[in-house]
Amino acid sequence: MNTLTAGTPAPAFTLMNQDNEPVSLSDFKGKKVLAYFYPKAMTPGCTVQACGLRDSKAELDDKNVVVLGISIDPVKRLPKFIERDNLNFTLLSDEDHAVAEQFGVWGLKKVMGREYDGLHRISFLIDENGTIEHVFNKFKTKDHHQVVLDYLNQ
Repeated sequence: MNTLTAGTPAPAFTLMNQDNEPVSLSDFKGKKVLAYFYPKAMTPGCTVQACGLRDSKAELDDKNVVVLGISIDPVKRLPKFIERDNLNFTLLSDEDHAVAEQFGVWGLKKVMGREYDGLHRISFLIDENGTIEHVFNKFKTKDHHQVVLDYLNQ
């Protein structure tokens, strides 16, 4: 797994959102984008992480940051996650993990002695010009939003 680093141009991508509409990174020129990759909608850790970002929306808006949650879930699963947890940001489906591979967040995982290829929980702050400004890869799901806000406020 070769995760992209700060200073690297973010890969251009278009994925389907929870409403089965195409969303492209280029749609957000002039804004910062927090592209956060999460393993699976409606699981405990992913729910805690998403709710933290939901509850931080006003602060993120103040910093000109748009949140895009990206998982390998099928499009049809995403509206359920948004509705169940009252999420206020866009979720994107990367079912074939092509975008995850471009960002270097798809690779070998080890969970309870089991090894498999999967999506790693890593977030990228992309600046207004499409360059990766910061990579968040060391955080607990419950603290993710605060780690992002702390970085933005420094």
